[in-house]
Amino acid sequence: MTLTDDWFTEICPESGSAFSLQVKRKLHEERTPFQHIEILETTHFGTLMVIDGFIMLSDRDNFLYHEMMSHPVLFTHPAPERVLIVGGGDCGTLREVLRHPEIKQVTQVEIDERVTRLAERYFPELCEANDDPRATLLFADAIRWVKEAAPGSLDVIIVDSTDPVGPAEGLFSAKFYRDCMRALGDEGVLVHQSESPLIHQDLIRAMRGAMREAGFSRLQTILFPQPVYPSGWWSATMAGKGGPLNLFREEASRNKPFPTRYYNHAIHRAALAMPEFWGEKVDCSTLSR
Repeated sequence: MTLTDDWFTEICPESGSAFSLQVKRKLHEERTPFQHIEILETTHFGTLMVIDGFIMLSDRDNFLYHEMMSHPVLFTHPAPERVLIVGGGDCGTLREVLRHPEIKQVTQVEIDERVTRLAERYFPELCEANDDPRATLLFADAIRWVKEAAPGSLDVIIVDSTDPVGPAEGLFSAKFYRDCMRALGDEGVLVHQSESPLIHQDLIRAMRGAMREAGFSRLQTILFPQPVYPSGWWSATMAGKGGPLNLFREEASRNKPFPTRYYNHAIHRAALAMPEFWGEKVDCSTLSR
Protein backbone atom coordinates (compact mmCIF):
# COMPACT_ATOMS: atom_id res chain seq x y z
CA MET A 1 0.00 0.00 0.00
CA THR A 2 1.21 3.50 -0.81
CA LEU A 3 -0.34 6.89 -0.13
CA THR A 4 1.04 9.95 -1.87
CA ASP A 5 -0.38 13.45 -1.63
CA ASP A 6 -2.93 12.66 -4.34
CA TRP A 7 -3.31 8.88 -4.70
CA PHE A 8 -3.93 5.79 -2.59
CA THR A 9 -2.57 2.61 -4.19
CA GLU A 10 -3.18 -0.97 -3.10
CA ILE A 11 -0.59 -3.34 -4.54
CA CYS A 12 -1.53 -6.97 -5.13
CA PRO A 13 1.83 -8.81 -5.44
CA GLU A 14 0.30 -12.22 -6.25
CA SER A 15 -1.21 -10.81 -9.45
CA GLY A 16 1.48 -8.27 -10.31
CA SER A 17 -1.16 -5.54 -10.30
CA ALA A 18 -2.24 -2.45 -8.37
CA PHE A 19 -5.36 -0.35 -7.97
CA SER A 20 -5.29 3.38 -7.29
CA LEU A 21 -7.83 5.98 -6.22
CA GLN A 22 -7.31 9.72 -6.26
CA VAL A 23 -7.51 11.13 -2.74
CA LYS A 24 -8.64 14.55 -1.58
CA ARG A 25 -7.63 14.17 2.07
CA LYS A 26 -7.25 11.79 4.99
CA LEU A 27 -10.25 11.99 7.30
CA HIS A 28 -9.11 9.66 10.08
CA GLU A 29 -6.33 7.25 11.06
CA GLU A 30 -5.85 5.04 14.10
CA ARG A 31 -4.26 1.81 15.22
CA THR A 32 -6.55 -0.41 17.26
CA PRO A 33 -5.46 -3.46 19.27
CA PHE A 34 -6.26 -5.50 16.15
CA GLN A 35 -5.42 -3.46 13.03
CA HIS A 36 -4.57 -0.15 11.38
CA ILE A 37 -7.61 1.75 10.07
CA GLU A 38 -7.64 4.72 7.69
CA ILE A 39 -10.60 6.70 6.36
CA LEU A 40 -9.92 8.67 3.16
CA GLU A 41 -11.98 11.04 1.06
CA THR A 42 -11.54 10.27 -2.64
CA THR A 43 -12.40 12.34 -5.69
CA HIS A 44 -14.71 9.84 -7.43
CA PHE A 45 -15.44 6.93 -5.07
CA GLY A 46 -16.56 8.91 -2.02
CA THR A 47 -15.36 7.85 1.40
CA LEU A 48 -12.92 4.93 1.54
CA MET A 49 -12.10 2.61 4.45
CA VAL A 50 -8.69 0.97 4.43
CA ILE A 51 -7.58 -1.67 6.96
CA ASP A 52 -3.92 -2.71 7.17
CA GLY A 53 -3.35 -1.23 3.72
CA PHE A 54 -6.23 -3.13 2.07
CA ILE A 55 -9.37 -1.46 0.72
CA MET A 56 -12.44 -2.57 2.67
CA LEU A 57 -15.18 -0.47 1.09
CA SER A 58 -16.03 2.73 -0.73
CA ASP A 59 -19.21 4.77 -0.92
CA ARG A 60 -19.47 4.18 -4.65
CA ASP A 61 -19.47 0.40 -4.96
CA ASN A 62 -20.01 -1.22 -1.54
CA PHE A 63 -23.61 -2.10 -2.47
CA LEU A 64 -22.32 -4.80 -4.84
CA TYR A 65 -20.56 -6.68 -2.07
CA HIS A 66 -23.15 -6.19 0.66
CA GLU A 67 -26.07 -7.25 -1.52
CA MET A 68 -24.31 -10.31 -2.89
CA MET A 69 -23.11 -11.42 0.55
CA SER A 70 -26.66 -11.37 1.91
CA HIS A 71 -29.49 -11.82 -0.59
CA PRO A 72 -28.29 -14.92 -2.51
CA VAL A 73 -27.80 -16.97 0.65
CA LEU A 74 -31.06 -15.77 2.22
CA PHE A 75 -33.07 -16.64 -0.89
CA THR A 76 -31.27 -20.00 -1.07
CA HIS A 77 -32.30 -21.06 2.43
CA PRO A 78 -35.94 -22.26 2.41
CA ALA A 79 -37.01 -20.24 5.47
CA PRO A 80 -34.26 -18.12 7.06
CA GLU A 81 -35.08 -16.61 10.45
CA ARG A 82 -31.92 -16.80 12.58
CA VAL A 83 -28.75 -15.28 11.09
CA LEU A 84 -25.19 -14.86 12.32
CA ILE A 85 -22.84 -12.35 10.68
CA VAL A 86 -19.18 -13.00 11.43
CA GLY A 87 -17.23 -9.77 11.05
CA GLY A 88 -19.17 -7.28 8.97
CA GLY A 89 -18.16 -4.38 11.17
CA ASP A 90 -19.18 -1.73 8.65
CA CYS A 91 -22.76 -3.04 9.09
CA GLY A 92 -23.67 -2.94 5.39
CA THR A 93 -24.39 -6.65 5.28
CA LEU A 94 -26.45 -6.35 8.47
CA ARG A 95 -28.58 -3.67 6.83
CA GLU A 96 -29.22 -5.88 3.80
CA VAL A 97 -30.10 -8.94 5.90
CA LEU A 98 -32.63 -6.95 7.90
CA ARG A 99 -34.44 -5.90 4.72
CA HIS A 100 -35.93 -9.42 4.72
CA PRO A 101 -39.14 -9.26 6.78
CA GLU A 102 -39.01 -12.97 7.68
CA ILE A 103 -35.75 -12.52 9.61
CA LYS A 104 -36.40 -12.71 13.35
CA GLN A 105 -32.91 -12.46 14.81
CA VAL A 106 -29.48 -11.35 13.58
CA THR A 107 -26.36 -11.52 15.72
CA GLN A 108 -23.27 -9.75 14.40
CA VAL A 109 -19.96 -10.69 16.03
CA GLU A 110 -17.13 -8.30 15.08
CA ILE A 111 -13.80 -8.49 16.85
CA ASP A 112 -12.91 -4.80 16.48
CA GLU A 113 -15.52 -2.37 17.78
CA ARG A 114 -13.68 0.57 16.24
CA VAL A 115 -14.62 -0.59 12.74
CA THR A 116 -18.29 -0.22 13.62
CA ARG A 117 -17.89 3.07 15.44
CA LEU A 118 -16.00 4.55 12.48
CA ALA A 119 -18.62 3.20 10.08
CA GLU A 120 -21.33 4.91 12.15
CA ARG A 121 -19.43 8.18 11.76
CA TYR A 122 -18.22 7.99 8.16
CA PHE A 123 -20.68 5.55 6.53
CA PRO A 124 -23.93 6.28 8.41
CA GLU A 125 -26.11 4.98 5.57
CA LEU A 126 -24.66 1.49 6.12
CA CYS A 127 -25.59 1.61 9.80
CA GLU A 128 -29.27 2.49 9.39
CA ALA A 129 -30.38 -0.88 10.78
CA ASN A 130 -28.05 -0.98 13.79
CA ASP A 131 -30.91 -0.10 16.15
CA ASP A 132 -33.34 -2.62 14.65
CA PRO A 133 -34.74 -4.65 17.57
CA ARG A 134 -33.94 -7.86 15.69
CA ALA A 135 -30.22 -7.01 15.67
CA THR A 136 -27.64 -7.76 18.36
CA LEU A 137 -24.14 -6.33 17.89
CA LEU A 138 -21.38 -8.08 19.82
CA PHE A 139 -17.70 -7.19 19.84
CA ALA A 140 -15.93 -10.45 20.53
CA ASP A 141 -13.98 -13.35 19.02
CA ALA A 142 -16.39 -14.91 16.50
CA ILE A 143 -14.42 -18.16 16.36
CA ARG A 144 -15.07 -18.72 20.07
CA TRP A 145 -18.68 -17.51 19.76
CA VAL A 146 -19.46 -20.05 17.03
CA LYS A 147 -17.72 -22.82 18.96
CA GLU A 148 -20.00 -22.10 21.94
CA ALA A 149 -23.22 -21.63 19.94
CA ALA A 150 -26.04 -24.07 20.62
CA PRO A 151 -26.34 -26.91 18.07
CA GLY A 152 -28.88 -26.16 15.35
CA SER A 153 -29.44 -22.62 16.61
CA LEU A 154 -28.80 -20.82 13.30
CA ASP A 155 -30.28 -20.91 9.81
CA VAL A 156 -27.64 -18.85 7.99
CA ILE A 157 -24.05 -17.87 8.80
CA ILE A 158 -22.52 -15.04 6.76
CA VAL A 159 -18.75 -14.75 7.13
CA ASP A 160 -18.09 -11.15 6.08
CA SER A 161 -14.40 -11.23 6.90
CA THR A 162 -11.23 -9.55 5.76
CA ASP A 163 -8.54 -11.47 3.86
CA PRO A 164 -7.18 -14.64 5.54
CA VAL A 165 -4.47 -12.84 7.51
CA GLY A 166 -4.31 -11.54 11.07
CA PRO A 167 -7.55 -11.81 13.08
CA ALA A 168 -9.41 -13.43 10.15
CA GLU A 169 -6.96 -16.25 9.43
CA GLY A 170 -8.75 -18.80 11.62
CA LEU A 171 -12.06 -18.19 9.83
CA PHE A 172 -10.81 -20.07 6.74
CA SER A 173 -10.14 -23.38 8.50
CA ALA A 174 -11.91 -26.75 8.58
CA LYS A 175 -12.07 -26.44 12.37
CA PHE A 176 -14.11 -23.24 12.14
CA TYR A 177 -16.34 -24.65 9.39
CA ARG A 178 -16.96 -27.73 11.54
CA ASP A 179 -18.21 -25.50 14.36
CA CYS A 180 -20.43 -23.68 11.85
CA MET A 181 -21.78 -27.03 10.66
CA ARG A 182 -22.79 -27.94 14.21
CA ALA A 183 -24.40 -24.54 14.88
CA LEU A 184 -26.54 -24.66 11.73
CA GLY A 185 -29.95 -26.30 11.53
CA ASP A 186 -30.83 -29.11 9.11
CA GLU A 187 -31.28 -26.77 6.14
CA GLY A 188 -28.52 -24.41 7.26
CA VAL A 189 -26.31 -22.51 4.82
CA LEU A 190 -22.95 -20.85 5.37
CA VAL A 191 -21.56 -18.23 3.00
CA HIS A 192 -18.00 -16.91 3.17
CA GLN A 193 -16.40 -14.23 1.00
CA SER A 194 -13.82 -16.07 -1.07
CA GLU A 195 -11.66 -13.46 -2.81
CA SER A 196 -10.99 -13.10 -6.53
CA PRO A 197 -11.97 -16.01 -8.82
CA LEU A 198 -9.25 -14.86 -11.22
CA ILE A 199 -6.20 -14.53 -8.94
CA HIS A 200 -7.08 -16.42 -5.74
CA GLN A 201 -8.06 -19.80 -7.15
CA ASP A 202 -5.74 -21.65 -4.76
CA LEU A 203 -7.48 -20.04 -1.80
CA ILE A 204 -10.95 -20.87 -3.16
CA ARG A 205 -9.90 -24.47 -3.77
CA ALA A 206 -8.50 -24.68 -0.21
CA MET A 207 -11.68 -23.15 1.26
CA ARG A 208 -13.87 -25.60 -0.59
CA GLY A 209 -11.68 -28.48 0.56
CA ALA A 210 -11.93 -27.31 4.17
CA MET A 211 -15.72 -27.01 3.87
CA ARG A 212 -15.98 -30.56 2.55
CA GLU A 213 -13.64 -31.79 5.29
CA ALA A 214 -15.96 -30.16 7.84
CA GLY A 215 -18.85 -32.23 6.50
CA PHE A 216 -20.73 -29.85 4.20
CA SER A 217 -22.27 -31.90 1.41
CA ARG A 218 -23.30 -28.99 -0.84
CA LEU A 219 -21.03 -26.27 -2.21
CA GLN A 220 -21.67 -23.35 -4.55
CA THR A 221 -19.47 -20.39 -5.42
CA ILE A 222 -21.12 -17.24 -6.76
CA LEU A 223 -19.39 -14.50 -8.74
CA PHE A 224 -19.95 -10.75 -8.88
CA PRO A 225 -18.11 -7.53 -9.78
CA GLN A 226 -16.30 -5.50 -7.13
CA PRO A 227 -14.24 -2.70 -8.69
CA VAL A 228 -12.16 -1.68 -5.65
CA TYR A 229 -10.94 -5.23 -4.89
CA PRO A 230 -8.03 -6.95 -6.68
CA SER A 231 -8.97 -7.83 -10.28
CA GLY A 232 -12.39 -6.14 -9.91
CA TRP A 233 -14.02 -9.60 -9.83
CA TRP A 234 -15.03 -11.19 -6.53
CA SER A 235 -16.70 -14.29 -5.14
CA ALA A 236 -18.51 -15.81 -2.18
CA THR A 237 -18.73 -19.53 -1.47
CA MET A 238 -21.81 -21.16 0.04
CA ALA A 239 -21.76 -24.46 1.94
CA GLY A 240 -25.03 -26.13 2.85
CA LYS A 241 -26.45 -29.04 4.82
CA GLY A 242 -29.73 -29.31 2.88
CA GLY A 243 -30.78 -29.10 -0.77
CA PRO A 244 -28.77 -28.03 -3.82
CA LEU A 245 -27.37 -24.50 -3.59
CA ASN A 246 -27.76 -23.82 -7.30
CA LEU A 247 -31.52 -23.64 -6.69
CA PHE A 248 -33.15 -20.72 -4.88
CA ARG A 249 -36.57 -19.26 -4.10
CA GLU A 250 -36.71 -17.48 -7.44
CA GLU A 251 -40.31 -16.28 -7.19
CA ALA A 252 -39.64 -14.75 -3.78
CA SER A 253 -36.50 -13.13 -5.15
CA ARG A 254 -38.40 -11.78 -8.16
CA ASN A 255 -41.02 -10.23 -5.85
CA LYS A 256 -38.75 -9.07 -3.04
CA PRO A 257 -40.48 -6.36 -0.96
CA PHE A 258 -37.43 -4.11 -0.69
CA PRO A 259 -35.20 -2.13 -3.10
CA THR A 260 -31.73 -3.17 -4.22
CA ARG A 261 -29.22 -1.51 -6.50
CA TYR A 262 -27.63 -4.62 -8.02
CA TYR A 263 -29.20 -7.86 -6.82
CA ASN A 264 -32.30 -9.33 -8.46
CA HIS A 265 -33.46 -12.82 -9.43
CA ALA A 266 -31.71 -12.68 -12.82
CA ILE A 267 -28.43 -11.53 -11.24
CA HIS A 268 -28.73 -14.38 -8.74
CA ARG A 269 -29.19 -16.93 -11.51
CA ALA A 270 -26.29 -15.46 -13.50
CA ALA A 271 -23.98 -15.46 -10.45
CA LEU A 272 -24.33 -19.25 -10.28
CA ALA A 273 -22.78 -19.72 -13.74
CA MET A 274 -19.14 -20.78 -13.64
CA PRO A 275 -16.45 -19.91 -16.22
CA GLU A 276 -15.00 -22.69 -18.35
CA PHE A 277 -11.44 -22.33 -17.02
CA TRP A 278 -12.60 -23.24 -13.50
CA GLY A 279 -13.06 -26.86 -14.58
CA GLU A 280 -9.36 -27.46 -14.12
CA LYS A 281 -8.64 -24.77 -11.54
CA VAL A 282 -11.31 -25.10 -8.83
CA ASP A 283 -12.83 -28.59 -9.20
CA CYS A 284 -15.90 -27.39 -11.08
CA SER A 285 -17.48 -30.84 -10.86
CA THR A 286 -18.60 -30.17 -7.28
CA LEU A 287 -19.47 -26.48 -7.48
CA SER A 288 -23.19 -27.02 -6.93
CA ARG A 289 -23.41 -30.50 -5.46
